[in-house]
Amino acid sequence: MKLRTFIVVAVSAFALVQIAQAQDHWVTTWAAAPQVRLQLPGGQRGGPAPANQAPSAFNDQTVRMIVHTSIGGRRARVTLSNAFGNAPLTIGAAHVALRSKESAIAGGSDRALMFNGKPSVTIAPGAHVISDPVDLDVPQLGDLAISVYIPGDSGQLTMHNTGLHTTYISKGNVTSQSALNDATTTRSWYWITGVDVMAPADTAAIVAFGDSITDGATSTNDADRSWPSVLAQRILTTPGTPKLSVLNEGISGNRVLADGAGVNALARFDRDVLGQAGVKWMFFMESINDIGITTGPPRGNAPPQPPVTADELIGAIKQITERAHTHGIKVIGCTLTPYEGAAYYSEKGEEIRQAVNRWIRTGGAFDTVVDYDAITRDSANPKTFKAAFNDTDHLHPNDAGYKAMADSVDLRIFSGKGASASAKKN
Repeated sequence: MKLRTFIVVAVSAFALVQIAQAQDHWVTTWAAAPQVRLQLPGGQRGGPAPANQAPSAFNDQTVRMIVHTSIGGRRARVTLSNAFGNAPLTIGAAHVALRSKESAIAGGSDRALMFNGKPSVTIAPGAHVISDPVDLDVPQLGDLAISVYIPGDSGQLTMHNTGLHTTYISKGNVTSQSALNDATTTRSWYWITGVDVMAPADTAAIVAFGDSITDGATSTNDADRSWPSVLAQRILTTPGTPKLSVLNEGISGNRVLADGAGVNALARFDRDVLGQAGVKWMFFMESINDIGITTGPPRGNAPPQPPVTADELIGAIKQITERAHTHGIKVIGCTLTPYEGAAYYSEKGEEIRQAVNRWIRTGGAFDTVVDYDAITRDSANPKTFKAAFNDTDHLHPNDAGYKAMADSVDLRIFSGKGASASAKKN
């Protein structure tokens, strides 16, 4: 009887595991917004200078890129994009592995990626592909190394300029090599736009949608100190908080109403937000470049542009918020941080920023509001950053500023226990 009872219990436990795994679903654990290679330093007036000069093309080279996960999972798949390519892009081989240190991968973790069962794939211009799944225990808040081999001319690159992690480039197909010795380096990501993991049914994703302040442009390299990265760490290490990934879909220099560094936010919303697996929440923090670029003093040979109005920006943000709500995504509105002293500051622009912030706080369009302006401003001069939160440019937070922003988010909102919040949806 004891043996029979043991067998019944074992079979029941196995059945429960099978049922639980059947309810697992794909959730994006890491993402980056695709764009073309920046042609001019900073890309936009007032934007940060690029950390490095990225290559303009690849040919018979392996590119190994480091990405930092948020949630973990038992299987993984990788999305590769040729969104801005001017010709079909051939991927000769691609691998994913757990990263050890620098370019080295952890022994036994290397997995060759397949595409419809084949080791190579050609991606049409404007398209993207999702790899076949691989069994890999992806760690929570850990590093993956994704290696992509380009056998011929890559053509115009689809990339994310502000990668903030060291990327390693070597000659030939060395995708499975344990370390890339004598590699050249850069700090951008190429072609990779997402990593999904198979996660439990109650796991979901948050998209942080914005510009350089969300991108983490002035945070420390190779340290994961942007506010979305710090927020992910808080969420995943705070007991009682739902398991949520945080996806950084910021683009340095990006604008809401016009193309520039990346296509405008209205145009990229479907790809960069709705295109992620398992999204339930979105932070929206963008408009400062629209304001500064069109109202600030001229810089270089940039032609003057008609100044935006607060009404135009509010109307565009309403559109994005309504589109998110249509797809069941809750939206967190983020006030615009101070920028007096920045290269593109003007009093007219400050008036627009204040008007947009008043609407964000009181307009009722969002499910909740996070007041990043209040967190980062100098109490003696609210038009400027608090000195401890900004090092040089009066526009972007330093590591301490990014941490303060992430720490100000009430994690109870994600479990429905927080103030649903400062603003109620119309």
